[in-house]
Amino acid sequence: MSPKQVPPTGVDPYFPTHGDARYRVHRYELALDYRPGPNRLGGSARLSAVAGGSALAEFALDLADFRIGRVLVDGKAAHYTHRAGKLRIRPAKALAAGAVFTVEVHYTGNPKPIRSQWGGLGWEELTDGALVASQPVGASSWYPCNDRPADKASYQISVTTPSPYTVVAGGRLLSRTTRSSSTTWVYEQSAPTASYLVTVSIGQYETVRLIEGSTTPSANRTVPQTAYLPARLLPEFTTDFARQARMMHYFEELFGPYPFGEYAVVVADEELDVPVEAQGLATFGTNHLDGSRTSERLVAHELAHQWFGNSVTIADWRHIWLNEGFAKYAEWLWAEHAGGRSAAEHAAAAHVLLAGLPQDLRLGDPGRKLMFDDRLYQRGGLTVHALRCELGDDAFFRLVKDWAVRHRHGVVGTVDFTTHADRYAAAPLDGLFHAWLYDPLLPALPVARYQA
Repeated sequence: MSPKQVPPTGVDPYFPTHGDARYRVHRYELALDYRPGPNRLGGSARLSAVAGGSALAEFALDLADFRIGRVLVDGKAAHYTHRAGKLRIRPAKALAAGAVFTVEVHYTGNPKPIRSQWGGLGWEELTDGALVASQPVGASSWYPCNDRPADKASYQISVTTPSPYTVVAGGRLLSRTTRSSSTTWVYEQSAPTASYLVTVSIGQYETVRLIEGSTTPSANRTVPQTAYLPARLLPEFTTDFARQARMMHYFEELFGPYPFGEYAVVVADEELDVPVEAQGLATFGTNHLDGSRTSERLVAHELAHQWFGNSVTIADWRHIWLNEGFAKYAEWLWAEHAGGRSAAEHAAAAHVLLAGLPQDLRLGDPGRKLMFDDRLYQRGGLTVHALRCELGDDAFFRLVKDWAVRHRHGVVGTVDFTTHADRYAAAPLDGLFHAWLYDPLLPALPVARYQA
């Protein structure tokens, strides 16, 4: 990208056409009606926002190809254009710098995934129901938003759908009201949430409360954990997720208190390539259950994202290794804790794998094309392991917990992390971070300073 092409501050360089850095959203209130048969979605979105340092004669929301009923700014009709996934809004009167304002958008249509190099993103119609998997830029497939990870907001989501269906969203269920043949589910997510981490799952699911499985007390409370899945999969689920409660306790010991009020798991009645994390919720496919805990590492990975990625959120997608590196390393830590291979053994296996693959990935800025490459996950985990080897266990685990606690519900980048890590080292870590984050050539396997 040449200097003339550098996006404005706050705009993601990997997705410069997404989001609008001229304002911030503090809260979304979505009131939606969904009919699974015709895949029909309609309703309203009310956004509470604040203008940035300059007056706004116009601003933009990301929204896919829906029919717009009306657009209001501070209760007054606004002029707008809607094309190419952008809803450009011109208020009747320009908004002053720093002004607090509301936007209300009424819309209807047939939601569908947004096309990308990774397949469809966002709203996905299932054989019987729907789910949302928006990472990285699929949120606009179902609601108007300022679609950039740094713009975190609270959410209230109301979904009305036929009564046989269960609606699951991240956050606390405030109410469930049935009228005639339809039921309205209302969820509140009070923690700041990035747009790509907002999700809804709709299906004919059984509700399961996870039983506490650990003798180790959590930090100050027991985190409510609930699962939603097809009833026929209960036997497999009971085995495959039997240790999630213990996992929660263990991760609280390592990373600090769980950052949200509750945790939900949805097993969609569909096969999925990979599970998907969302704020306070993770979605798995039927193929991730087999009654043998084959996918338990993925259970650990998605749970770890609640700290790394969801609570501590990256400012833009250049820093995705901070999400995936820590989630991958959490897999290895859990395996070791549960009596499997040690983290050092996992690191050695990852190193062998990466050594046989192309050496063209810059972990700290992988580029849009490689941001979800499997090498990023493996090298991210190895980078975390290299830091552990350099610091030793005591300093390393203090560093990790302090990182998650100090930046709880915040927005960070790679420089924030490297600066943080230097505080726990006896000598500067510049060489280590340059080798692992910015030199594509794979460094040597780290030598541990602890007993594995």
